Amino acid sequence: MAITLGPNQYGKAENRLVRIHRDTARHSIRDLNVSSALRGRFDAAHVHGDQRDVLPTDTQKNTVFALAKQVGVGALEEYGTVLADHFLAHAPAADGARISIEEYGWERIPVDGAGHDHSFVRAGQGIRTTVVDVEGRGADRRATVTSGIRDLTLLKSTGSEFAGFLVDEYTTLAETHDRILATSLVATWRYAHTDVDWDKTHGAVVALLLQRFAEIHSLALQQTLYGMGTAVLEAHDEIAEISFSAPNKHHFLVDLSPFGMENPGEVFVAADRPYGLIEATVTRD
Repeated sequence: MAITLGPNQYGKAENRLVRIHRDTARHSIRDLNVSSALRGRFDAAHVHGDQRDVLPTDTQKNTVFALAKQVGVGALEEYGTVLADHFLAHAPAADGARISIEEYGWERIPVDGAGHDHSFVRAGQGIRTTVVDVEGRGADRRATVTSGIRDLTLLKSTGSEFAGFLVDEYTTLAETHDRILATSLVATWRYAHTDVDWDKTHGAVVALLLQRFAEIHSLALQQTLYGMGTAVLEAHDEIAEISFSAPNKHHFLVDLSPFGMENPGEVFVAADRPYGLIEATVTRD
């Protein structure tokens, strides 16, 4: 039975890039974690150690910083596309390039009722993400963009139930019609095309996810995710599908009866593990 090289890729992971735009006295900041990966005809490097077709990962790292200076950093999707096309133009043996970007948000520090021109505080509403995958060149070029947000920590103190579930000899969980629902959400959505106002759409999707999480009376986290995903697809024709990964951050009611106190849904212990992990994709038929 012959032995052969299977799918492979290589690149530079987690380049920590901070780009300050200081064209005016009012600066702006983009704080990114950028990873690049090239795939293609690199058999010689693996089988024979022949590196003539390999664009070094150190070069990829340098390119991340150089293009941040040359073209600036606007929408993550736009910057990722510039990087992917650059690598394909400079690495002939590569058939595809994948650029993954996380953004850590910053907000202006308020001073006298207005945001300061050059002082910032780390924002706390999740980490923006995007993955740009470009295959081929010229007329054969195909680009796929998947954007999203992770570590979006959400909690509703009521309006959530969990009852009517399957019971067997090992079930101890009691039904509840009033519980805390909390999660640290990961949401990713795949665009149907690239003619998109990236920043505007990202902001609108996140706002809609938050709104629906608050509005839906949840009979289960699964139902909440489906409702959130459905709302996004109904409002955004440019999105083909949206996927969720949502750990159920359990909050258990503390028994205060030994101390002669009642606890009508007011004092909880937050458990970090184990946790239920709910994953789902909502797509168009």
